[in-house]
Amino acid sequence: MAAIIAVANQKGGVGKTTTTINLGAYLARARKKVLIVDLDPQGNTTSGLGIEKRKLKKDLYDALVDGHAPAKLIHKTSFHGMHIFPASPVLAAAEIELVSAEGREFRLRQVLEQLDYDYILIDCPPSLGLLTINGLVASSSVLIPVQAEFYALEGLGQLLSTVQRVKQALNPELELLGVVMTMHNGRTTLSNQVHEEVRKHFPDKVFDTIIPRNVRLAEAPSYGQPITHYDKWSKGARAYKSLAKELEGKIYG
Repeated sequence: MAAIIAVANQKGGVGKTTTTINLGAYLARARKKVLIVDLDPQGNTTSGLGIEKRKLKKDLYDALVDGHAPAKLIHKTSFHGMHIFPASPVLAAAEIELVSAEGREFRLRQVLEQLDYDYILIDCPPSLGLLTINGLVASSSVLIPVQAEFYALEGLGQLLSTVQRVKQALNPELELLGVVMTMHNGRTTLSNQVHEEVRKHFPDKVFDTIIPRNVRLAEAPSYGQPITHYDKWSKGARAYKSLAKELEGKIYG
């Protein structure tokens, strides 16, 4: 049975896509079968793994809205053990088209139930709309990347409230896996203060691994590669390798 993890934060630019891709890459290196689900119509996860969005004939939209068999829509990546359920801007239409659909919150869960993976990582859009709700309903846990900046905690209360409502009404097994600090600059007082503040708000839920602000991490998506392939010796690579080990420990003890 797959560990299905929603990577979510309604705030954009906090490292959701970077975390999804690189966490998936290191889990795949640990010989796990990994599926990355791009639930964001921007499709950054898709392009970040070397898939050209404009050449996609069908994507996640076709599974969610039209009921196409997911196995025919999933792409193998160039990276061993990693598959991608791609997205393109057409996925934005699903928010509207599913509004009146029966069981609209369960569409992604029904799609993923047909698949066999060790880990499924869902890159949620930076909003709390129907697509993100689908991601939370389909998942067993939520991972929240938080950028080490002044407004880090802004909006997190709303996200946690949504997670709680989904847990109560739609997915009683949903749990907060943890919070991971991203884009951290250990040389600044602000980054360290934000880290401490996040630890106060999420006692026992903040990962020990901190993802640093790292140029190589920022460059890798433009080459369609995870950091495992772009620069496996960089600080960012070492951090995501550590995060993958820590995550496996949390899930499987």
